[in-house]
Amino acid sequence: MHQRLNYSAYLSELIGTFILVFNGTGAIMVNEIFGGVITHLGIAFAFGLTVAMLIYTFRKISGANFNPAVSIALWSIKRLSTKDMMLYIASQVIGAILASILLKVMFGNIATLGATLPNDALFDNEITVALAVELIYTFILMVVILGAAVDNRADDRFGGIAIGITVMVGALIIGPISGGSFNPARSLGPALISGHVSSLWLYIVFPIIGALLAVFATKKIFYLEDH
Repeated sequence: MHQRLNYSAYLSELIGTFILVFNGTGAIMVNEIFGGVITHLGIAFAFGLTVAMLIYTFRKISGANFNPAVSIALWSIKRLSTKDMMLYIASQVIGAILASILLKVMFGNIATLGATLPNDALFDNEITVALAVELIYTFILMVVILGAAVDNRADDRFGGIAIGITVMVGALIIGPISGGSFNPARSLGPALISGHVSSLWLYIVFPIIGALLAVFATKKIFYLEDH
């Protein structure tokens, strides 16, 4: 188990999640304001590149989680203590809420502040489809995190790139279906501040399940049993 982390780790999780939500959901809002100038591809790049830059900025301080599902998964393999896991999640949620408050002050309630919502225009069973893709893609994201950053054999020079690309591809493919969250904090901030909370449970529960399933499925591959 890692040693108890200091407050700089919690602060880096707060600031990092703030930046992630500000950049990513901010891109959604600016795209709406200016008639699609950023495009769906551009929004996906905003999320993915932000994640990559944050990993290289904060990985030596907190491990660069910025995602409660990731923190819970790392706690399940004793990479985080219970206290650190809880404080990481609190920091992430506060950062996401602060980013959404600032965006609302700046731009109003445009594009529901980038809140993640199932696309009811595409599917009759949009809730089922959305929860499935959120679970599956968080599973994929966590597998990449475990292999590219957590496994002792990983080359940490490229972990941020691999994880950032994974987030970008997920936002690109899954975004039109569910909003492409894979991150309870990223969904929680915009939902609470915009008031669109009816589907919030989906974006909290199923990414966590997906991340834990990834740990279970890859323990032997990534030597997770040694920790």
